[in-house]
Amino acid sequence: MDLQSPFSSIHSFNYQHKWKYDVFLSFRGKDTRYGFTGNLYEALSRKGINTFFDDDDIESGDEITPTLLNSIQESRIAIVVLSPNYASSSFCLAELVHILRCIKGNNRLVVPVFFEVDPSDVRHQKNTFKEAMDNHEKRYKDDMNKVQKWREALTQVTNLSGYHFDHRDGYEHMFIANIVEDISKRITRRQALHVADHPVGLQSRVSEVALLLDVESNAGVHMVGIYGIGGLGKTTLAAALYNSIADHFEGVCFLENVRENSTKCGLARLQNILLCKILGKEGVQIVGVKEGISLIKQRLCRKKVLLVLDDINEQEQLNAIAGKPDWFGPGSRVIITTRDKHLLTLHGVERTYEVQVLNKELSLDLLSWKAFKSDIVNPRYANVLFRAVTYASGLPLALEVIGSNLFGKGLEEWESALDQYERNLDNKIRKILQVSFDALGKDVQSVFLDIACCFKGYTLMKVANILEAHYGSCMRYHIGVLVEKSLIKIHQIGGVIIHDLIEEMGKEIVLEESPKMPGKRSRLWSCEDIVEVLENNQKGTSATEMIYLEFPLFRKEGDGDPMTKEKCKDVQVKWDGTAFKEMTNLKTLIIKNGYFSRSPKYFPNTLRVLKWWRYPSKCFPPDFHPKKLTILKLPDYLHRLPKLDSLSKASGLTTLTVLNFDNSQFLKEIPNMSSLGTLQKLSFKKCKNLVRVDSSVGFLPKLKMLDAEYCEKLSCFPPAINLPSLTKLGLSYCPRLENFPEILQEMKNVTSLLLEGTGIKDLPCSFRNLSGLWALFLERNRMCRMPSVIAMMPQLACCAIEGGGNNGKEGLQVEGILTHSLCSSKLESLYLNNCELSDGFFPLTVAWFPNLTMLDLSGNNFTILPECIQEFRFLWQLNVDNCKHLREIRGSPPFLKNFSALGCKSLSPKGTSVLLNQEPHEDRWIHFAMPGRIPRWFEQHSRVPSISFWFRGNDFPGNAILLAILLTNDFHCNPIKVTPIVTINGTIISDTCGGNGTLIEQLFVFNLSGITSSLGFENGWNHVMVSYEAQTFSETSEYHDVQIESVAKEIGVHLLKQKSSNMMQDIRFTDPYKMRKLIMVMMMVSMVMPNHKNQPLLLETSIGLWTLLFLSLTHT
Repeated sequence: MDLQSPFSSIHSFNYQHKWKYDVFLSFRGKDTRYGFTGNLYEALSRKGINTFFDDDDIESGDEITPTLLNSIQESRIAIVVLSPNYASSSFCLAELVHILRCIKGNNRLVVPVFFEVDPSDVRHQKNTFKEAMDNHEKRYKDDMNKVQKWREALTQVTNLSGYHFDHRDGYEHMFIANIVEDISKRITRRQALHVADHPVGLQSRVSEVALLLDVESNAGVHMVGIYGIGGLGKTTLAAALYNSIADHFEGVCFLENVRENSTKCGLARLQNILLCKILGKEGVQIVGVKEGISLIKQRLCRKKVLLVLDDINEQEQLNAIAGKPDWFGPGSRVIITTRDKHLLTLHGVERTYEVQVLNKELSLDLLSWKAFKSDIVNPRYANVLFRAVTYASGLPLALEVIGSNLFGKGLEEWESALDQYERNLDNKIRKILQVSFDALGKDVQSVFLDIACCFKGYTLMKVANILEAHYGSCMRYHIGVLVEKSLIKIHQIGGVIIHDLIEEMGKEIVLEESPKMPGKRSRLWSCEDIVEVLENNQKGTSATEMIYLEFPLFRKEGDGDPMTKEKCKDVQVKWDGTAFKEMTNLKTLIIKNGYFSRSPKYFPNTLRVLKWWRYPSKCFPPDFHPKKLTILKLPDYLHRLPKLDSLSKASGLTTLTVLNFDNSQFLKEIPNMSSLGTLQKLSFKKCKNLVRVDSSVGFLPKLKMLDAEYCEKLSCFPPAINLPSLTKLGLSYCPRLENFPEILQEMKNVTSLLLEGTGIKDLPCSFRNLSGLWALFLERNRMCRMPSVIAMMPQLACCAIEGGGNNGKEGLQVEGILTHSLCSSKLESLYLNNCELSDGFFPLTVAWFPNLTMLDLSGNNFTILPECIQEFRFLWQLNVDNCKHLREIRGSPPFLKNFSALGCKSLSPKGTSVLLNQEPHEDRWIHFAMPGRIPRWFEQHSRVPSISFWFRGNDFPGNAILLAILLTNDFHCNPIKVTPIVTINGTIISDTCGGNGTLIEQLFVFNLSGITSSLGFENGWNHVMVSYEAQTFSETSEYHDVQIESVAKEIGVHLLKQKSSNMMQDIRFTDPYKMRKLIMVMMMVSMVMPNHKNQPLLLETSIGLWTLLFLSLTHT
């Protein structure tokens, strides 16, 4: 067990602390007080190094006094003198444990000095160290954990760099002089950097980056990059790290603000500063960068150095100062802070750390301290503080600026200042943030302004598609640059995220193009500005390239759940329809919500993206010739039939790739689209009154996506299609659609097909032309038989069919497809729910679907699971929930791991006995929920809802333990969700088998998995207790806790023989310490027997036998 987790207790005072002592000396007084250690103390003092030296000989016992503990904590460096009799002192060992925890645990320097002892004797506890530790084990036999910690401390201290003295190797005074010189250099060469007046959130950040630095390792050189937007505190974090670890290195250098200083002074000047800082008087004057590179490699390649390069913005800076890891000696560390992640990638820096914004709690802490110099704030300021924290969005720079500006101000001044901040970004904040923007190329700057003004929160795919259409070329690279510069982020689910203040900076840059005339700006996004341009005869100009108008659906004051917000009234724009006439460079027009009093009379021919919700006309302006229009989306279209004929004939629409009429309640027909040969995406989902789709839609050569889902009245769909580029076809929930179209030629790009809730009764033979189809979902349909073509699909691996469709029939007959004329299928996952399957289903299924790995047969009518299911050689998951007629299970697939049989009312415990035979379970992981009883071959049974066992060693034997939970039959309710709880040595371990819980009715059999050795178990015996929580599912779809005592009947444990054969001696079901305690009692009883004076030989024999038995148990 480790004495501490590295950096587990770093506190803010470590970052810039003025130490009470430079050095703490730990030593065995009887060995070296008046010799070596006394001389070392004298030499350190002469050098001006403030050293703690225990001159009062307080070595007694093994408890560290508070005074001594404070001295250890207040020391910058510890020197541990390990002499021959050091380990004989329990006090010294306890002191060593505290040194490693307080000093090394905070990443300060611990220097071992092996004085007249071999380091291997200390590491492996040999010779005098073995003798001393053996004596401690005898003395502390009731507290072996303490002795174990001492052993580990001795081993750990030998892993640190230090000094070894043997009188045969040289003079003691020269040895001491070397130590003093080294310590002096470490102390005098490094001055603590100022970190922050009030560090907030630094502790966790320093800990996380310190793990990447791995300072304890001297193998190789590590470069670590810290990146993020300006104002996050990257430099502060680097300074805190520097102060924490600098004493571990021969030379240190913090090059601050490299971006600015390299421009002012040149890179050669920075190279010279680096060499002078590390080499001292040995530094040289560098004339050129190439000379500096050679000198850095030559002079530092054998030195263990710490180099911090702050605010890097060019690759040339890294190439000149820290070109490669081999420029520095083994164990060196280089910390790089930058706003540009790509620079780190380009330089081969693999260990990186992204600095995140502060959470609300830490933000409030920092703001309160800056504004009030106190953690205690007048409650009257609560609202304005919360408002300021929301505005700053976790950016430390903004919090510090706001707090400093409002220090000592009254409540009214706070409110007034925040109003101003929300109107205009503070100059100091903007200056820092805009550095990243100014470094971008013009094209990337333009893309950034598009995102900041119009597309925050959009998915990456939507942003990329719109911008590609807007600019006429792919903008993925430009978006990637913005991510690398930390100006935007891509959420893990694909959303584009931009910090509120960076968004505000971008909008201010556009506003400055024309502060008083919105029509002269390149981008318009403000509802007020756009309405002003459209309504008030302030015509647009050629400067405008993008308009994004979205009227809010809810009022601002309605925070929280949208259901509780007050909905805004629909806004009507009263215009004459001519506002777009002068916008001759308008490329993107997006209008969401709202109504327009008139149809547009003009559209500029430069339009590439047109998205207009509730477009107010059934046709386009007569003079509109959109030769470059790429995306046309008219959701919530207000007319029956869009007139695209004249538009396509006039312009050819040779560039249109996306056409969308989603949610158009008045749309009844999709017209002829044969002229739209470039169309790639066509969507008209949720058009409730749509009846007909023209047959031309089935012959668009470049169409990739066709989505007609949730069209409730759609009955006329192209009877045949030939769409070679198609990847997605959506026809789900079109209940009046009865026929699936013929597939005229091979369409290999459709991999997944959802046909849920349709009126389709069968699939045509040409369906097999969907040669790349991997997954097919035919749930809630009107099929009377399973389509025979399914077994002919060459790549189909997953198929889901559900009976009881919309026609009111009870279920689906599937046996019809399983005939001798069909070839064997590659199907791996088959879901046949509520399909009225009978006992005759299984022999045919085994024959034609031999490769199944997952089979779900819930809600069917078969009465047995026959022996033939053993022929499913690959099946590992089987579900037969709610098969109310199932009475008996006669066979089990050989590799079945996951089995569920909930709601099988006719299935008795006797009927499941075949699944509980011992032999099949001895070599595999299982997860069974079904009727049954805990098998007799389980070694341990408990009538209470918990059971215990013990294991020995660092590795938890989870795969070797099989558990079973049995619920009482008296509890009549829906299935109960059972969540196993594993407690080890009093600590609850989460994420075990069962995860978020498993639904069961009676018996649950499972392995303990998910517990790893990384949890730091004791080397000795570890106590494990397995219990569980239970919850019921109510009619309101909520889980409610159930008293375990009311449902618990039994819990059992079994050791899997094949898994546990090598660890049988390390797992016990009885307390391994219980017998020892009993023997100790018997020994004491023997010593106080009334006849022991008359029979001394009997007494000695009795004690001897008890002692031998105790020792034999101790070594087992």
